[in-house]
Amino acid sequence: MKITVFGATGGVGREVVRQALDAGHEVTAVVRDPARLPVPAHERLRVATVADVTDEDALAPVLRGQDAVVSALGSNSNKQARLSPVAGPALRAIVSAMDRAGVRRLSAVSAAPLGPEHEDDGVLARAVFMPLLRRALRDVYADLAVMEAAISASGTEWTVIRPPKLTNKPRTGTYRRAVDTNLPGGRTIARADVADALLSALTDTATTHHTLGVAT
Repeated sequence: MKITVFGATGGVGREVVRQALDAGHEVTAVVRDPARLPVPAHERLRVATVADVTDEDALAPVLRGQDAVVSALGSNSNKQARLSPVAGPALRAIVSAMDRAGVRRLSAVSAAPLGPEHEDDGVLARAVFMPLLRRALRDVYADLAVMEAAISASGTEWTVIRPPKLTNKPRTGTYRRAVDTNLPGGRTIARADVADALLSALTDTATTHHTLGVAT
């Protein structure tokens, strides 16, 4: 499969690139600064420098001839999301460019707080912890909400992955998944397992047009 990865220099994105190459895929890593991509040169890796991922015209050549897109885009902080949101504006441009290039399959990372609380979670989590988290990172989640809306309104065959807090633990491949809901007690997941979920969704038709909660 030929896969274009956006957000390739981030913690999840670089894992997507590594795992996709290990699985035998051809990867186009979209970056603003190639020096920030900590993945060794590879015969199946193409690095495409795009200064502005909201520029649909700049994205079209990167997507031409591809089979799928993975987005690991997102703001690094609430302040960044407030001053210069990333995910929403970028995905609006990306899905339009995908349509122009004839690319249908898309998986994108979002966040668990955009999903519903699970009924099996305790009152403390549902009434205190989640509301505080949503308030503290409201601009990050607002940006991701715009992103999800752009994706769901598009003509792509999409899957949105909603992880909880990310860690740098090794990939396990044994994380839990739930379609269109969050997971009870789902507090953390490794970035490497989120990358696994993003790639696995590309060939899992049961997740098409669905959100996917993931957690350890």
